[in-house]
Parts: sequence; structure tokens; C-alpha cells
Amino acid sequence: MSRNWNSHGLPFLPGYTFRDVTKSAFHRPRTLYFKNGYALPRRPTVGIGQDPLLSEQLIQQEMDELSCEIADITYGSRDQSLVKEFIPAHVVFDKKVLRFNAYFEENILYSPDEDCRMRPVVIYYYLEDDSMCIIEPMVENSGIPQGKRLKRQRLPKNERGEHYLWKDLNVGMDLKVYGVKYRITQCDAFTKEFLEREGIIVNDPEPMPVDPYTKHHKNPPPVYTTPSGLNPTHQFLTMDRKVLHFFAMWDDTDSLFGDIRRVTIQYFLANDTVEIREVHEPNSGRDPFPVLMRRQKLPKKIKPQYETFPSSVLEVSAEEVDEYYSPKDFQLGQTMKLMGRRFLLYNCDDFTKEYYQQNHPDMEMKPIEVPKKTDMFLKREKEVPPYNGFGSLEDSLQNCLSLIPEPPKKNLRKMLENSHVVLRYTARLDSQNPLDEGRHFILSYFLANDMISIFEKATRNSGILGGRFLEKTRVPKPGSTVDNPEFYSPADFAIGATVEVFSHRFVLTDADRYVLTYLESVSSEIPCETLESLRQKLGVETPNNQPSDQNEPSS
Repeated sequence: MSRNWNSHGLPFLPGYTFRDVTKSAFHRPRTLYFKNGYALPRRPTVGIGQDPLLSEQLIQQEMDELSCEIADITYGSRDQSLVKEFIPAHVVFDKKVLRFNAYFEENILYSPDEDCRMRPVVIYYYLEDDSMCIIEPMVENSGIPQGKRLKRQRLPKNERGEHYLWKDLNVGMDLKVYGVKYRITQCDAFTKEFLEREGIIVNDPEPMPVDPYTKHHKNPPPVYTTPSGLNPTHQFLTMDRKVLHFFAMWDDTDSLFGDIRRVTIQYFLANDTVEIREVHEPNSGRDPFPVLMRRQKLPKKIKPQYETFPSSVLEVSAEEVDEYYSPKDFQLGQTMKLMGRRFLLYNCDDFTKEYYQQNHPDMEMKPIEVPKKTDMFLKREKEVPPYNGFGSLEDSLQNCLSLIPEPPKKNLRKMLENSHVVLRYTARLDSQNPLDEGRHFILSYFLANDMISIFEKATRNSGILGGRFLEKTRVPKPGSTVDNPEFYSPADFAIGATVEVFSHRFVLTDADRYVLTYLESVSSEIPCETLESLRQKLGVETPNNQPSDQNEPSS
């Protein structure tokens, strides 16, 4: 309200006012402003033409004075209602949504199990802009595309361009949208309260009709019921998405650039498979692919007939495995070997602990302190894989000690001194087969490397070809183990002695004169029985200066 009319003390009556002829601005002030894209009301601070406004108290006082002087019959009652503050609809109904439960019927063609299907949906009505969306709840393993059926929009009501409003919605009615008829069955408490407050009588909720296919499969005929113990998919259906999660340390210090790394071992209960992944630290420079071992079943025990066969050339099939790894083999605090790698299990997640408490209460899954030093496995003993029979023991051991094997150390002095020293014996084959009678062999012992070779003499009209029977190799004694092997030496080759060579038994029958001469030169290392048997066979008397009981202990 302008102050110009009251500058000279004139009453505000017709005929007592005048215009300011010097005034040139007559625009009205703005009463709306925009915030975040919405128009909001604002009380003006100036009048028309930027004239200052009176305060509300002064305006009320002046209005009271004028009302006392002016008759009520002319100017009406003194009580005047204040104008309410304007609030837009999008502000009043912001985040207020009506929720209805409904369903629609879908016809199924060419199916012997069902002819129709009842699919439940949820209808949301947004009061701020009268838009609607329809969402179908997700059902696990349903095989049907579910989720959002209609995105948020204003749904057409008829061909005249009208849209559905909240007044058109109620429980127990059909909602036709784009050729699909939705039957509304019920609503939530807020929706019911809102509709009743607006004067709409909400109908009673209706039950959701039973789906024929679901009803049929909930009570199947007894003839089709398979016991869970014989059902091959029982483990998958009951243990799907259930995984035992272990935290472990991988000792890779035996390799060329090896280190101790953190890994996670996941045991999938659905099909008893194991997957190992590395835990990469930032800027570690490791391979960006964390899978250390792909998901597979790990054999724990292989059948005896397949243990000696090289496992590196063929994949291990189920026919060759007696037992696979199971959850009872994973114990915290122990070092287990998986596919040739050593892993120390030090912790597991909460689900794994609960699983062991329910299924394996005798196993205590107590986490251990995480080792921090790289020498945490130095106290353990070196594990060497068993000897597979290929090559010599020394060569196989070198393959286990280093990535690039070095040749084993040899006694060069012994090889140089005895490079041409060979002890030769004749022998016969001790066998129960009558066809082996009459077979004669020459057994040669090489002192340079303690190896034995066997050559068979060809016999006329015997039907057996002569030639090399055994190439040069070291022959272990019967009963010796791989960890502590014991090989034949010249002291064991007495006339009449039996030498077992890889399950073949040979009886020594004779030797050449050079054998006796050499053994007498090293008589301190040869038993007297061996020397005496050679002298008797070759017809040589015992020397006077060397008694026959030289190696026997004196009484």
C-alpha cells in the first residue's frame, strides 16, 4: 500500500485522493520465484512502482480507525478473514503414493499342465502428478521376465484423451490398461485412509485367486515323488548359493620369484567344487586376473593302479579317483596341499562357522593369528613328491629342489681311477619256468659309477634271442626304500649268491680272474666269504701272508 495518499493528512475517501504526476513506474512486484525448478510464492516487499509498503501493524491500526468512522452498512463487517498461504499441489502431495495390489490373467497355449496363469502385480499412483506405474514382484527361478511392466506415466482412460485419476481407483474393480485387464484386490492403510477422507467408500478386499499350475505342483501325485536320497539334484536344490569361504596363505617361496600371498578358498556345497582366488593388494604388480585355480573338484585319493602313472600328461577322471575333498578336510590352523600348492588356513566367514557348528560339531573352527613374516613356513620340513620310477633318484630329486634342475654331484676321483674297471660274472636265471633253463647271462659291474648291465648269451636252437637284457643302471637291494636306498656293491657278489634285479633272480655261477685280483687288492672292504668263494671257484689257494679269516674279529 502506497504512502503518497497520507502525506498531507487527507482521509482515504473518494474525492480526497490525487495522483502523483511525477510517477513514471507502474509495474507490479513479483510474487513468485523458482527453486529447483518449482515455482514458490513470495510476499512482496514493495508496492506498485517500487513504492514502499506499510507494516502490517500500521495497516491494521489504520483499518481499525477507518472502520470506526465508517458505518458498517456501507463498508461491511469489521472481521475480515486472512488470505491463506498458497501451497502448490506438487508440494502437498510430494512422496505420497497410493498402493494397490492386483493381478492379471495370462492365457497359456499348447501346455498340458496349465491353461492360464495368475500373475500378481503392484500398482502405484503418484498423487503429485497423477502418474502411475505397474510392477510385477520378482519370483526366484520362475523363468518368466518379471519386474517393471509399465514405467511411470499417465495412463489413458478412454479414447477421448482422458487419464486415470485417483477418483477412478477402488478395490474390487477392473483397471484396463493397454489391452490388459488388472483386477484390484486390496490396498494399503494409507491408500484406504486417503480415499475415505476424500469421500470415497473403499470396497472390501478380495482374495488372490490360486494359480492352477502352482496348486498342481504343491500337491503332486505320489507316483512322481522321488526320495531325496535318490534324487541326483537334491544336493543342488538344497545347497545352491551356499559357499564355504576360507582365508588362507599360499606358500610359493619354492618358485623362482615366489612369495607368500593371501588367497581365498571357496568351497561350493552345491556340487563339491573348489575355487581359489588371490587377494591382490594395490600397486602389487601382480596379474590382474585373480583366479589362481578354476572351479573344479579336487581329488584327494587316487586309485592305486593309477598312482605310478604320470599325472601330468592326462587329466584325472572320476574313474581314477577314490575320494574327493569334502568340507571335513578343511580345518583352520592346518596346512593343506591342493594341486601341488600349500595353503595355510587361518580364518573363515560367519556362514562357514555356522555350517561347521551344525554339520561338524567335532571340528573347532578357531581362527589363528595371521603370519606376517615371509619365513613363516621355514620351520616345516621339505616335502618331496614320491619317486615315480622314471630316471634315477638323484635326477628326480633335483627336479623337486629347483625350477631349473642342476646335474647331481658326482665323485670325479672315483670315476677317473675306475674308468675302465669292470667286474664280470656269469649267472643263470632262477625261475620256475622250465623254458628259462639253459639261459646264460653275463653280469658286468662298473666301478666308476656302481652300475650293472646284464648281457644274455645266445643259445643255438633255444628260440630265445640273445643280446642286452639290462642296460647300465644302479640296482637297489631287495627291501630298500626310496628314502633310504641301498644298492648292490662288489662285496655282495659271491659265487652262488642270488642277485635280484627288478623282480628277476640271478644266481652267480662264475667270475673271471681279474675279479679276484681286484677284490684282493681291496680286501679290507670285501667280506672273507666273498673272497673265499671266488678262490674255490677259480682254484686259487689262500696266500700265506693273508689268512682266510682276516676279516673275522679276533676272539
